[in-house]
Amino acid sequence: MLETSITLPAFAKINWGLRVIGKRADGYHELDTILQTISLHDTIHLTASNDSKIVLSCDDRSLPAGAENLVYRAAEALRVRFAPNGGARMRLEKRIPWQAGLGGGSSNAAVTLIGLCHLWKIETSSTELSEIASTLGADVPFFLYGGTARCRGIGSQVTPLPDGDEKFLLILKPKASVSTAQAYQALNAASLTTLSDDTILSGSPAPRDRDNVRANDFEPVVFRLWPEIERSKAALTKAGALSAMLAGSGAAVFGIFDNREAQERAIQAIDLEPGWRVFPCTTVGRDQYRRAMGPCGGMLARVSEGMNAGA
Repeated sequence: MLETSITLPAFAKINWGLRVIGKRADGYHELDTILQTISLHDTIHLTASNDSKIVLSCDDRSLPAGAENLVYRAAEALRVRFAPNGGARMRLEKRIPWQAGLGGGSSNAAVTLIGLCHLWKIETSSTELSEIASTLGADVPFFLYGGTARCRGIGSQVTPLPDGDEKFLLILKPKASVSTAQAYQALNAASLTTLSDDTILSGSPAPRDRDNVRANDFEPVVFRLWPEIERSKAALTKAGALSAMLAGSGAAVFGIFDNREAQERAIQAIDLEPGWRVFPCTTVGRDQYRRAMGPCGGMLARVSEGMNAGA
């Protein structure tokens, strides 16, 4: 195999709303949520090699570079399934804060699958690729689509939705960090709706004002246990956000602004506590997402079409 390389963005996500329906018999939680890719992203450099080795490095030394990292696990899962002689050198440049509810690890895993399918010349079906993605994490299949999508079950049942107009956002990451496991442990089972509850997020995913913002069931418990995160949401509202919400299970929050000028004014006006980080960004629609994947965009479109046909 001739050594070839590709560099791809791994976009973060927010949730326009998130309902936790109940706990399943297998221990996982039943969800209904609308996910949205945003322009905040990590960068993954992939180089195919012919030595059958998977090697990962990362510019954030606090993150593992071995089998505990989803990038490594994604490459290994794809190699075992389709390319036993495939090797890869991978470099991950982190910008998405971790333990923030922004899906950075899941996005990294999905983009690794996409990029290595291209480099290793793997011809796979949408079902097979989605199956691998689902074994890596609940949000990973969503990043095979990008744009706006409704995700149900444990998060892996993905239904694409029409993309709304571009939205201007501020992501605020307080100093607090919340692991997904911590967030689920904090949920009180008595507060969950039942699996028979059909009331859920409606079809219009892109909120335009405060009245249209969907609920995030993690907010009450996360705000109670980490008051700093609630203060960060209040800081966004005070700085002029039309609405603000916890991102996923936290700890990041996001605010929505009328336009770029309002977004820029908010950056200057926001009251930051020590250790808080602000990320201005915009929503990323499905077509934009595919274009950003360069030579992988066509394969991504075919995978998405195959998933839709099988839905």
